[in-house]
Amino acid sequence: MGEVTQVRGAWREAEITLTASADIPDAYTGVDVWAEFTHDNGLTLRRPAFHDGGRTWRIRFSSPLPHGRWQWTSDASLDDPGLRGATGFVEVEPGGPATNRFQRHGFWTMSPGGRNLVHADGTPAILVADTAWGLPWRATEEQVRVYAADRHAKGFNAVLLMSVQPDMRAVGPRDRGADTGFDVAFEDLPTGHINALNPAYFQYLDRLLDVLVEHEIVPVLQPVFQGFGWKGLDVAGTVVPPAEYARYCRYLVARYGARPAIYLVGADGSGHEPQIPAGGAEVHAWDCYAQPTGIHYRPHGDNRAWQDAEWLDFQWCQTGHGGEHVPERVADMWRNTPLKAVANGEPTYEQTRSATNAAGWWQGHEAWSNLCAGGTMGVVYGAANIWQWRLHDGEPGHEPYFLAPSGGWRESLDFEGSTYVGLLGKILDGLPTTDMEPDWQTFISPRTLRVPGRLHVVYQEHGGALRPKREDELPVAYRVVDPRTGDILATGRRSPGEPIEDDRHTARIVIFYDDEPAS
Repeated sequence: MGEVTQVRGAWREAEITLTASADIPDAYTGVDVWAEFTHDNGLTLRRPAFHDGGRTWRIRFSSPLPHGRWQWTSDASLDDPGLRGATGFVEVEPGGPATNRFQRHGFWTMSPGGRNLVHADGTPAILVADTAWGLPWRATEEQVRVYAADRHAKGFNAVLLMSVQPDMRAVGPRDRGADTGFDVAFEDLPTGHINALNPAYFQYLDRLLDVLVEHEIVPVLQPVFQGFGWKGLDVAGTVVPPAEYARYCRYLVARYGARPAIYLVGADGSGHEPQIPAGGAEVHAWDCYAQPTGIHYRPHGDNRAWQDAEWLDFQWCQTGHGGEHVPERVADMWRNTPLKAVANGEPTYEQTRSATNAAGWWQGHEAWSNLCAGGTMGVVYGAANIWQWRLHDGEPGHEPYFLAPSGGWRESLDFEGSTYVGLLGKILDGLPTTDMEPDWQTFISPRTLRVPGRLHVVYQEHGGALRPKREDELPVAYRVVDPRTGDILATGRRSPGEPIEDDRHTARIVIFYDDEPAS
């Protein structure tokens, strides 16, 4: 009988260690290892293993079922008795305490209509993401605890991350606490390759991502950036051979795919780079949990590369850093076919270049406008100095165009706009948002989303009386919410033709629902 690993409840990560019988040259590049897990009921899932230094490979697995026994058997592309043919069991005991929503409801996947997120058990979800690209290779564990606590409290549930420092010509001490310093994931990245894996880098990254997941913040994992990068010093994401890019995508699925994750296989490029379909197909082949996979574009992209690919779940535009509201980019993408989930993955970062650029309520209006225009997968926020993980005011070496006037990452956590974006998630939490769609027929002019007969969400930029022009499938119960505070201003039930009045004439959210939503 093989080794037995016990977990309490579904969606808890179990780790299995395999040890090769001999040293293997080029272990990361030359050997593929995986395991098949078969439940008592016959369900079979396959998980890739990852090399973790020396003779060690690890397999991480989470059961989507709340109880029962999984038998696993390993296999490998090399006939090594420590890697091929090992067996064991994962026993899932019911009743384990669920410490977060992903243990209660399962990982995110795409909704039945493909427009937004749901948990594995069907519970609706709205992405509310922050942008901290440089966190994996700049931040310390202590810093990430500060960051995660702040973002969780504000309502964020995801964060965009460059999984490696992507600039081939970036130089600095291998020290997260030093000016211009950063940690290194692949020793050969400066040559345009990612073959010389540094396991210690990923062992530290494990701890950082553990902290994020503890705070219900899903890592949005970008393999190797295709756009500006960290300092604009020649990104490797357009140079790395597609086969190497695909291998690394598989490594990310192996190492981090048994916990909540999103895979952003393309970022800040045209989307047509050959690395992107290679990586997307590899994620699709090895991710047995069907977690979301997609592309995030540069501002001048066509935003529809690989639109018909089976591996593609979402498309994210980018509207640049000039402080302009451009929700028509999202609306245009909504109409692309075959349909995919849509979001604005990078509106203007708050306080980029000046203390007033995209600052304060600009961010709240941007979030609600993009959501109602068709970006129903969710919303994304960014702040200057956080995305670079600038250590402190005056740290040298950063592109001045992208910096806030003062401070470092810690001061930027307190930018006003982040509160408004986080509140969007709190206001919509618990509502039946699955496959909601823009609606321009029920009311004359405000931005509106609906799930026919179940939910209407109306964003009135300047308030004012709200008069329905169509009553069919419009629920009669409603509540009015202040998007700047989250306060409920009014609740009630209306008769057909009855307006919902307003004497404040400031931005408000009016929610119509068919039963009492969760608070």
